[in-house]
Amino acid sequence: MNLYLRYFDRETLVSTVDEAIDFLQAIDEIEMTPMLEADIRDYVASDVFYPKRYKIHPRVYFIIIKTDAATMQDFKEKKAVHTPENMGAKATTPILARLNEIRPGWYEGTIDFKRVTQIPGTGKFQYRDTQFVACVKASSGMECYERIVDHLRERVDDRSQFPAAKGKCFKFVYLGKAKNLN
Repeated sequence: MNLYLRYFDRETLVSTVDEAIDFLQAIDEIEMTPMLEADIRDYVASDVFYPKRYKIHPRVYFIIIKTDAATMQDFKEKKAVHTPENMGAKATTPILARLNEIRPGWYEGTIDFKRVTQIPGTGKFQYRDTQFVACVKASSGMECYERIVDHLRERVDDRSQFPAAKGKCFKFVYLGKAKNLN
């Protein structure tokens, strides 16, 4: 694994952490502290493949990117880009595509929302985390979400807060096709 480093128009591709630190020490604007050096070494040793950005001054950064590219030309042509396929992970379907996929039938939807409830004795109100699960006949995950939220809006305080459908507080599972009784 190699490391690509860039600070404005200065860039390099190195094969070791020590070479990366030598490159950064050669730049006058970057003060190489023991803490910064330790953080760079930890980043390189980790399994994280996201680029790492280090702040030098307000709005001034340098970046380090882990890459399998052997040369700067390979890196620039993106021949060694980490994708889910070459990293051994499964490619996931974007949540919006799954939400809007038309698939009529039964869905089990789970929504975590902030419900407004009155505190007995004081008469004051508070937000309480509440989970609601329902089986809904719908044509998509989005319709399942909309039907659940519509149902809850009729039954809880107007100040209750509902999450976005594409957030992590709403989950749905397709249970199967609905039988036509006509």
